[in-house]
Amino acid sequence: MTETPLLAVDKLEVVYHRTITAVQGVSLRVLPGQIVAILGTNGAGKTTTLRAISGFLGIDDARVTDGSIVFKGRQIENHPPHAVTRLGIVLVPERDKVFPNLTVAENLAAPFAPSARQRGASEDFAYHIFPKLRELRHRTAGLLSGGERQMLAIASALVCGPQLLLVDELSLGLAPAMVEELSARLIQIRREHGLTMVIVEQNAAVALSLADYGYVLENGRCVLDGDTARLRAHGDIQDFYLGQAADSERRSYRSVKQYRRSRRWYG
Repeated sequence: MTETPLLAVDKLEVVYHRTITAVQGVSLRVLPGQIVAILGTNGAGKTTTLRAISGFLGIDDARVTDGSIVFKGRQIENHPPHAVTRLGIVLVPERDKVFPNLTVAENLAAPFAPSARQRGASEDFAYHIFPKLRELRHRTAGLLSGGERQMLAIASALVCGPQLLLVDELSLGLAPAMVEELSARLIQIRREHGLTMVIVEQNAAVALSLADYGYVLENGRCVLDGDTARLRAHGDIQDFYLGQAADSERRSYRSVKQYRRSRRWYG
């Protein structure tokens, strides 16, 4: 019997400013407890897809104009962010990750009303996953390093008690050692708590080391999907995303992608 997905996106279309189509016909499935990666270059539609799921399209004057997004059996496309968050989907955005004028502790407290019962337990959980934040809890977030801000952004999402965590560009601008640390923490969260995640990444090596399943987007369309073992073994993924081309003179990604796709991606 096929397992019911926690999240199902079907033939999604997103239009910006009522004229620019950024995502065309994207479909994906996320099973409970799974880590799913969305890969692609700049402008592929990765962040737009994540923002459509989380409800944050409106701030960019964009809208889902076709297709559906179903979470736990409920259709949620074009719902406002606060409504989507209440259902259990929480986004760690690419930009504006933390409140820079608040301390680490204040950032973690921000999602709660003062009398919220679960606040203490949620903060303890965040500090358990990111022990360094406990040491930095009185520091203003604007003074944190990029890696520390990313830790705080993920921790702030975790205290909301998500059932589905969306992470946009985990590794962007971070040193390899910090990316490795953050990746290990996400794996720990999934192992200890079974949290389902969707991760958007340009760095395919990072994404494929974390995920169970991946989708590759190009120009707003899904051109390949599969379990991560299949994707790592795929010639085009090796050539264009993992930098393992066998040619002595590697041609540019843009110059060969259409020819290679037409012959190999669905072969």
